[in-house]
Amino acid sequence: MATSVAGDSASKEALQRLDAAVTDLRRVAIEPFLRQAVACIRAEDPAAASDWAIKALNVDERSGMGWYVLGIAREKIGDFKSAIRAYESALALIPNHASIANDLGRLAYRLNMKDVAEKLFVHFMVANPDSYEAANNLASVVRDLGRYEEAVEILRPAINREPEQPVLWNTLGTVLSEQGATEAALTFFDEALRLDPGFAKARYNRGNARLYVGMIDDALADNQLALSQTVAMDERQMMLLASSTIKICLGRVGEGWDDYEARLSPHYAEATRFLVDRPMWKLEDDLAGKNFVLMGEQGLGDEILFANMIPDLIDAVGPDGKVTIAVEKRLAPLFKRSFPGARVVAHATYKVDGRNVRAAPAISDWQSIDMWAPMASPLRRFRRAVIDYPMRERFLTADPERVEHWKSILAEAPAGPKIGILWKSLKLDGARRRYFSPFEQWGPVLATPGVTFVNLQYGESAEELARAREELGVEIWNPPGINLKDDLDDVAALTCALDLTVGFANATTNIAAACGAETWMISVPGAWTRLGTDHMPWYPMARVFLPEEFAVWEPVMAEVAAAIATKFSA
Repeated sequence: MATSVAGDSASKEALQRLDAAVTDLRRVAIEPFLRQAVACIRAEDPAAASDWAIKALNVDERSGMGWYVLGIAREKIGDFKSAIRAYESALALIPNHASIANDLGRLAYRLNMKDVAEKLFVHFMVANPDSYEAANNLASVVRDLGRYEEAVEILRPAINREPEQPVLWNTLGTVLSEQGATEAALTFFDEALRLDPGFAKARYNRGNARLYVGMIDDALADNQLALSQTVAMDERQMMLLASSTIKICLGRVGEGWDDYEARLSPHYAEATRFLVDRPMWKLEDDLAGKNFVLMGEQGLGDEILFANMIPDLIDAVGPDGKVTIAVEKRLAPLFKRSFPGARVVAHATYKVDGRNVRAAPAISDWQSIDMWAPMASPLRRFRRAVIDYPMRERFLTADPERVEHWKSILAEAPAGPKIGILWKSLKLDGARRRYFSPFEQWGPVLATPGVTFVNLQYGESAEELARAREELGVEIWNPPGINLKDDLDDVAALTCALDLTVGFANATTNIAAACGAETWMISVPGAWTRLGTDHMPWYPMARVFLPEEFAVWEPVMAEVAAAIATKFSA
């Protein structure tokens, strides 16, 4: 969902207030410089405004107003690091100027510094208790911190006071959407758009909510109209990225991958910056004979998913070329075995000024590299339609010796077919929770007689294992001597030794399916990874179970239970 933090330090009203404040400085030497800076902001020339503000600060570096104007200018340029420092200096010099706290909070929020943003928004709200903007911004950050009921209670009195403010209805919709109450969220997005048909963020959010309930064509229509209504570059890239996955959901795969490049835009707030000083591959570039670096991106599951096209890339480079693959270090052993014709190294990710920065420090011969690409980009060439996804049994290779090891260990487990299960992701905060059923919904599956369930859940699982034992009388067997979070090469072998792996889409189910292990995935409506089909073209041997409605888990879990009973009825 699009963040709905309100306020613009360069809005017409804000600049009027700024003009008045600068006028109060008429007997101060820096007043002409600041007046010029404000005029440049009004003329949408933030670079010139920044220069004038710096001239003012050269005269009086203790001018809070000078730092404030500089912060506005740097924010408009997109230099958020300098803007934050300028706003901090302004707030220290003019502590009673609460709007500075709001502006600083908006930037901290934008840079994912949520705890800092909350404190600043509280400061703003204490000074402006009846401000809908203050309530909206505080509710937005509280929502992102997972305190949904508190967010609703912050919004409720603000909506009662000013029910005509569309931003409040939009934020309330995002709170409910992140809790999985999609139908109710749609009602609130509709109200925001009734009040302001040009409210691009609300339209974008409604499009996302429509996607969740399977209204894919309507979702794309909302997204495209939102794109036409917004001019902020960071919001445009966010909406373009959403548009890409909606198009993929509609089977317009090539168009979707083209739009997916928006994730790399420097204007996109969540873009990863790759520290690679070589030419980036372009769609029209010839690959034959090239020395090519492929950089893994996003999460573990994505790196595995996108690796589907690596065999095609290696073939395109040919015997006279060379492919280097940089992946998450836990995946390196598995990828080395799977792609013996490529060099495989680990990438490293750092946080710099609130953004992810990724490098491949193990690569020392960068000058010999002809070109590089983030891992999803070559999909634009090799996977432009569903038919381009080959009917391969697998594209990753588990260690055969470890597969045999796990078969011998599983033979000592309780009797019956061995079924590995996973029920959550390691990252299960905020909106991601909607994509996984509560553990109690696994009851019908775990009640299947005659089978042994094997724990494949990485991260903390003791609570769920105890509940299965105490409430359902089911002992989920723990495989010995394996770290399910970090020993991913061994996890691949374990899944290949099992009779079946069942779970939601996470790193382990992706590994199992990519290695050709029998895998059943529980999906959700609107999942772009199905490419508009009822299966997973990435893993043609995997079986997909799909609930008819978003977050309505009982029927699909009953279907999984029945399928297990049928498969292992003997």
